[in-house]
Amino acid sequence: MRIWSTLSSQSAQAPATDLGAGTFLHSQSLKCGTNWVFAITFASFHLGALAAFFLFRWPAFVAFLVVWVLAENVGIAMGYHRLLTHRGYSTPKWLEYCIATCGTLALQGGPIYWVAVHRMHHRYTDKEGDPHSPRDGKWWSHMGWILNGSLRNETKALKQYSPDLARDRYYAWLSKYHWVPLTVVGLALFAIGGWPWLLWGAVLPVTVGCHVTWMVNSVTHLWGSRRFSTRDDSRNNVWVALLTGGEGWHNNHHANPVSARHGVAWYEIDVNYYGILLLKKLGLASHVKTAKQIPAAQARALPESLDAVGEI
Repeated sequence: MRIWSTLSSQSAQAPATDLGAGTFLHSQSLKCGTNWVFAITFASFHLGALAAFFLFRWPAFVAFLVVWVLAENVGIAMGYHRLLTHRGYSTPKWLEYCIATCGTLALQGGPIYWVAVHRMHHRYTDKEGDPHSPRDGKWWSHMGWILNGSLRNETKALKQYSPDLARDRYYAWLSKYHWVPLTVVGLALFAIGGWPWLLWGAVLPVTVGCHVTWMVNSVTHLWGSRRFSTRDDSRNNVWVALLTGGEGWHNNHHANPVSARHGVAWYEIDVNYYGILLLKKLGLASHVKTAKQIPAAQARALPESLDAVGEI
């Protein structure tokens, strides 16, 4: 049985937070010097990713696929995004912790930081205060906001956007030592298969995965189709959807942020949602919130306030 509720994209946010009207994060500095730690680290990862293609081994490629699925699909999309940020479904706490730990393998920061930034994005989408809107520049929305933005210095203030995670001792620990799981995996891969396994199984997934995730911030607010008339520039982009396992159906997502399903048409492949459905079939996921599937022509005519979200 499905129980439908009416949620607009403005009200359909994850756990309520007491942000206050005067938060200084609303006016993030667009020019805050260069984050040299990030710049040097990521440049090194790019060099390692290029070197990987000169050390191709089939077993190393398999390692790449395994880490990619765990980090990008399970960790970032199903975990950081649809579970922790929007609470589109629920899992036992031990499984939630495991999924979140997989998210650290993408090296995109700890869960408290990642979730806080994304909730900021939904609160101020394509307005002043959005951490990575293309309205501030295409390069800025892709990675300039990390390379030159001020959010990296506002760890304490960011916690007001993710108080539910900040209160959790495991997430506090994981956010502080988010680099540890990837380091352990990298050392294990190197011990098993040397440089090919390390480069293909750790360096390449992180490098490509970061760009793919950032494409959701940049590309899907610039190019693609719009099914819903949301109050932002979000787009559905098939190429980003294919690369991310469904995160590219971004206009659908901004119309129904709490929905665990981003692909609302039969032809919109959403691998990450299929993973959530698998967990539900296994009895490991519950309260799965889904946007109601409706024909595209009908969806275009719907006002934003009628975008329905329910549970399965």
